Amino acid sequence: MKTVVLGSGGWGTALSQILCDNGHETYLWSHSPAKAAEMARTRENPLLQGVHLPESLHITGDLGCLRGADLVVSAPPSFAVRETAKKMAPYLTEKTVVVSVSKGIERDTNLRLSQVIQEETGNICKVAVLSGPSHAEEVGIRLPTGCVAACLDVDAARFVQDAFMNDYFRVYTSGDVVGVELAAALKNVIALSCGVCDGLGYQDNTKALMMTRAMAEITRLGSWGLPADLRRLGRYGDLIVTCTSMHSRNRRAGILIGQGKTPREAMEEVGAVVEGYFAAESIHQLSERVGVGMPISRCAYELLYQGKQIRGVVAELMTRPRRMNCWRRRGCEVGTRPFAFLRREKG
Repeated sequence: MKTVVLGSGGWGTALSQILCDNGHETYLWSHSPAKAAEMARTRENPLLQGVHLPESLHITGDLGCLRGADLVVSAPPSFAVRETAKKMAPYLTEKTVVVSVSKGIERDTNLRLSQVIQEETGNICKVAVLSGPSHAEEVGIRLPTGCVAACLDVDAARFVQDAFMNDYFRVYTSGDVVGVELAAALKNVIALSCGVCDGLGYQDNTKALMMTRAMAEITRLGSWGLPADLRRLGRYGDLIVTCTSMHSRNRRAGILIGQGKTPREAMEEVGAVVEGYFAAESIHQLSERVGVGMPISRCAYELLYQGKQIRGVVAELMTRPRRMNCWRRRGCEVGTRPFAFLRREKG
């Protein structure tokens, strides 16, 4: 089928390679015609150095490539999703499936990015989400990777699954669009925060504490939208890989901030979009609006946008009021046999 990827960043480029490998007629669109021409000439994206792009991949700066597309992948930075959706809208039909792979929450509106696309395209077609623990650098060299295709329409989720799945890129389907998108946005904030801890010289204990408590924040925010199965790749798998890898631009920026650079200096040194910086403000706005307690995310916002001192942030988090860490589940209440709820129940 005909597929178009809008956005020539590392992730969009890696996904276009998957679609080519799967035999689809694939176009990679860049907002910069000059960049498109250079990539077409060199068959390489500077963000994926050493990855030779398939000769069958059409690289262009012309949006006319959208005509007749069966699958459109929306892969611009989060702040450009609305503008890109507006541009793609005239080319879509009711038979087109759009896949949002950008990660973030829109500033001020607090909309998830699939909602932004739906708003700008007038709900003319189905919109799915693809997310999970995946670095473009590793997908580009075809290392085994798993992701989740989420959509309330099961047929659309399976359509996306079939389009992308192959022997190195495994795709699961889900109906948890809210949980997958919110987790994708929040994990970038947490990865940046873990990077700050690395930059301060903290080690494994601190990172484990940060990631574990971040899971609680993802659960609270995700469950506000829709109760979800917390074991999915789109939630915790993505958090783990982003917080622990030097491929992560968010973690690298956090390390620089922890070492004393300003957020702006850190992002300039990383040299690419640091989504966690933008997500920190959007997530803070959303959590305040819906009344969900998210202390790590709030402190990240205060550090990045209000100039709060790093050491003060750490002390504030560590000296919060005492809490009980207990699963209030049937068969695991205080005073009962531990983990009894794991026994298989009749019926």
